[in-house]
Amino acid sequence: MASCYPQSLSLRTQAVLAGALFSSVLWMTAVEAGPSSIALPGERAFPESITSTRDGTLFVGRLGEGGVVRVDPRTGAAALFVAPGAAGSRSITGVFADDVSGTLWACSNDLSALGGPSGGRDQGSALKAFDLRTGAVKGSVSLPEPHSFCNDIVVDTGGAVYVTDSANPRVLRLPAGASRFEVFATNPEFAPPQPNSAGLDGIAFGGDGALYVTTYAAGGFFRIAVENGRAGRVIKLQGRPLGLPDGLRPLGRKSFLLVEGAGTLDRVEVDGDKFRAIPLRAGFRTPTSVTRVGSVAWVSEGQMPLFFDPARKGQSPALPFQIHAVPLRKEDTQ
Repeated sequence: MASCYPQSLSLRTQAVLAGALFSSVLWMTAVEAGPSSIALPGERAFPESITSTRDGTLFVGRLGEGGVVRVDPRTGAAALFVAPGAAGSRSITGVFADDVSGTLWACSNDLSALGGPSGGRDQGSALKAFDLRTGAVKGSVSLPEPHSFCNDIVVDTGGAVYVTDSANPRVLRLPAGASRFEVFATNPEFAPPQPNSAGLDGIAFGGDGALYVTTYAAGGFFRIAVENGRAGRVIKLQGRPLGLPDGLRPLGRKSFLLVEGAGTLDRVEVDGDKFRAIPLRAGFRTPTSVTRVGSVAWVSEGQMPLFFDPARKGQSPALPFQIHAVPLRKEDTQ
C-alpha cells in the first residue's frame, strides 16, 4: 500500500507519525482488554525501567537479576527476552524501544558489589543494542570514563541516542552509526549532590524540541535547548520539590509522565520556565519508570531500597515484582 505521508518526510518522521496514529487507536482498546497489574519473573528482579513499542509490547529492564523481560499487556504474559549477561551486560537500568531502527537500547552497569548479576563480563557502564524483534545482540558502546553510570535513554528523529550519566554532570550523545559517545550537555547542577548519590536520571524530548532531564537525589527538573542539533541554554525549571524523580516520558505537547521514587505517578505541565507536577496515582513501592500505551500509563515498581540500602539487605521484597496499569483521562494527555 502506498504511503499517505509526503515523500519529503524522512522515514523516521513518517514512523513517528504512524506511531501517533496507532496510539490513538490503542486509546480505546489497549487497557480495557488487559490486566491492571502484571507479575514479572524473578525473585530478585528489581525492575528499573520500562518502555513500549508502537504495538503496545512492553519491555522491562532488571537491576537485580539482569536481562530484559518482554510483556504482553493484553494477556499479562511475561517472559525473559534478553538473557542476563547478553553482550556482557550486568544490571540493566534504562531501556528504550526504537521502532524505526528495530532496536531495543539498554543501559548496563556493573552493580555486582551490591548484589547485582555477576555473570556478564563488563566492568563498567555501557549502552547495549538488541534486536527489537528477536532480542539478538546488535552492539555495545562503553560510556566514557571516569566512573560513568548509564541511567536512562532517548532517541531523536535522526537516530542519535542520548543517555543520562548519573555519576557525572553530563548528558551523552551517540550519533547514528557512531561507535563513541560525545558530551552533548553539561552543567554543574546536574552533579550528584553527595558522593555515591545519583545525579541525572530521566530524559525525554518535549513537543517543543527541547530535551528535558531530571536529577534524582536533588529532585530537579531541567530543560536543555536544542539548536541545530547542539545543546543550548540549560534552565532549571521552577516548581515544587520532586521526591526522587525518575522515569520521564512525553505526554502532550507541553506535558510529561513522571514517576517520583517517593511513590507517585505524576503528570508534569511545563509553562515557560515553570512546571507543575500533578499526582495521578500514589502508593507505589518505589516506582522506577513509566511508559504510555494509548490511554494507559504502565508503571514499573522497583522496591529499590531493598537493593541499595545496606541496612535493609536482609529484608525480602514483596513478590512477585509487578508493573501496574494506570488509566489516563483524555484531558491528562493534552
